[in-house]
Amino acid sequence: MQAFIKAVSYYLPENKLTNAELSALFPEWGVEKIANKIGIDTRHIAAGDQFASDMAIAAAQQLFEEHNVNPAEINFILYCTQSPDYFLPTTACIIQDKLGIPVKAGALDFNLGCSGYVYGLALAKGLIAAGIATNILLLTSETYSKFIHPKDKGNLTIFGDAAAATLVSTEGFAAIGNFELGTDGKGAGNLMVKQGAIRYPEKSADTVQDGYGNEQSPGNLHMDGPEIFAFTSKEIPALITDTLKKNGVSKADIGQFILHQANQYMLEHLRKKMDIAPENFYIYMANVGNTVSSSVPIALYEAMKEKPVQPQAKWLLAGFGVGYSWAGTVITFI
Repeated sequence: MQAFIKAVSYYLPENKLTNAELSALFPEWGVEKIANKIGIDTRHIAAGDQFASDMAIAAAQQLFEEHNVNPAEINFILYCTQSPDYFLPTTACIIQDKLGIPVKAGALDFNLGCSGYVYGLALAKGLIAAGIATNILLLTSETYSKFIHPKDKGNLTIFGDAAAATLVSTEGFAAIGNFELGTDGKGAGNLMVKQGAIRYPEKSADTVQDGYGNEQSPGNLHMDGPEIFAFTSKEIPALITDTLKKNGVSKADIGQFILHQANQYMLEHLRKKMDIAPENFYIYMANVGNTVSSSVPIALYEAMKEKPVQPQAKWLLAGFGVGYSWAGTVITFI
């Protein structure tokens, strides 16, 4: 049975962190420098009493209202987050109850970052192909802001909080193609929150300063930027090539390449390395930042508003990052 994307919506928290505010905190990090290199002007930040599940619920409610979706029709919830409300229970179970989705629906969380949306599409397609579900609510929601040290200008500059909701069904506006997936756990330590879970439950107050003046601690988000850049530069062009091959198409067949919105410098590096024309390479992060697992569906939503889409048009979606983990697929518009 074929799987389709039927609807997409997203939610952004009200609080914002602008480049001007960041520059006031870190005078050496000028407004124009941030905008030119990172490609981000504003990030939305979850309130202190607002959590990833709250944003996921808001995104789902937006989807229900915007696309006239009845919660009673949902028969599976896939919830991607790395900032769950609790160790247990599964947050997707709480979301099911709060959204009024039938108790006969399946629900599970999965812990992935920037590749999570495309992995979620793969899981949803598998559920439909196996006859397990027909209307799957795929939610991505992240509050990385709660992991970042207040003096870590690098990560504060890049990440924004957001949630997205996608309905994957047996009919819709775009057929979901074949997937190319990858994992390399050797890179796990290069993007990690080391303390606070079971292996290292106690959070240390000790901080270290990296070579760029960012303060971090083992209880906060650690990102080794050069190593992440090296991983991306090596693996993602191959991911794109393999995804095209898996779907029996060429680069020229793709109307839009929508990659994880990491930062503008990295995306432009990838675009040039893969020789993709700017008009075929969609970037949307200036007003939202790097929203982790929600970056691809947010960019997809905005691209569909901005770009004319003809029947049988093919777009490539790819996510990559923490894990290391990467995923790609091609969607074909009906």
